[in-house]
Amino acid sequence: MVGLSDTALLADTARGDAASFETLFHRHYDRVYGILFRLVGERGEAEDLAQEVFLRLHDHARRRRGLDDNVGAWLYRVATNLGYNALRDRRRRRQRDVALVPTESDDAEARLARREERRAVRAALAKLSQRQAQLLVLRQMEFSYAECAAIVGVAPASVGALLARAARAFREAYEKQTAAGQPREWQ
Repeated sequence: MVGLSDTALLADTARGDAASFETLFHRHYDRVYGILFRLVGERGEAEDLAQEVFLRLHDHARRRRGLDDNVGAWLYRVATNLGYNALRDRRRRRQRDVALVPTESDDAEARLARREERRAVRAALAKLSQRQAQLLVLRQMEFSYAECAAIVGVAPASVGALLARAARAFREAYEKQTAAGQPREWQ
């Protein structure tokens, strides 16, 4: 099984071969989980979303729906889409449920500052286009330009320019987020 291509393993999965699906799962789980963890920042939620990605892959194989030859790119695209949707859902929930954070000790203040920084990064990512957020997360995970191009569906030669624009848009969104969301003594 190890030597078979993803496409062959997917075809075997469509025929009911559980071992082929398990091989696909083990081959791609770490990267799928890594994308999701970097997007949502919570292990449990990232694990749940990763399971959903593989359930969708299994469903596609079972229904014999055509996938591109690059099963990995399909998986990473689905993972980033689900992660991005989770961020949007989280933002909507926060807007509905405003919670007060009690003041704690200095260590707690440092944890709160780190949590707020992560929140600001996620909020800034959520304000970017889906493609920009995908590219930034994928490159942060050290995917190559060619892999990023395949996952996002663009020409490899355009990845550099798209990443530069995405980084600029992220920086602007992050600066707005931190300027608007932090107490005056942090600005």
